[in-house]
Amino acid sequence: MPATRALSLRRTIVLMSSALLAFERLALMGLMYLLTGLILVNVVTRYSHFPIYWIDESAVYCVVWLTFIGASAMTRLRLDFAVTMLTERLSPQHQKVAKVTSTGLVVVFGLALIVTCVLWMDPVGLARAGFDGRKLAAATFNFLYTEHTQTLNWPTWVLYLTLPIFALSMTIHGLANLLEDLELVPRTPPKGFQLSELDGVN
Repeated sequence: MPATRALSLRRTIVLMSSALLAFERLALMGLMYLLTGLILVNVVTRYSHFPIYWIDESAVYCVVWLTFIGASAMTRLRLDFAVTMLTERLSPQHQKVAKVTSTGLVVVFGLALIVTCVLWMDPVGLARAGFDGRKLAAATFNFLYTEHTQTLNWPTWVLYLTLPIFALSMTIHGLANLLEDLELVPRTPPKGFQLSELDGVN
């Protein structure tokens, strides 16, 4: 019975990673279209001498979200950079150990980033303050929930959500990769991404 539950948990992690990767693919395409549209509108309005002042900031935040979502997807696709000067000289068995260690460190980093985001965003403290950002800022000097962007005037915490989302998604992808590296689950080919053997760096 415990073995069956463990296998079910492994499959759940891989399925979550696959579903997350499919969503990230759509999000990346949408953000790329949005970024292209923002830049084109910005160029046209500037040449027309009617610039839209909030487009620059919108494009910057669009690139930020693109970066973090793309980094998460690259983790699952194993397109993250790796220095192989040492590992390529090792035996196949030791190469496997090095790969598992590297993937495990990605998971550790993701978990550490989750903890950091929880401490930084302090959802428990915000709840204790009655979800009043000003009360939280007065008690803890955490001004995250009181700040707004310069031109869009959006709450900054909404835009900063990309960090905890990235931390969680990278951890899930890292766990799926780790299970595959340990040969606890069969390797799942990514859907919707056309990759050659030369595309993978890690």
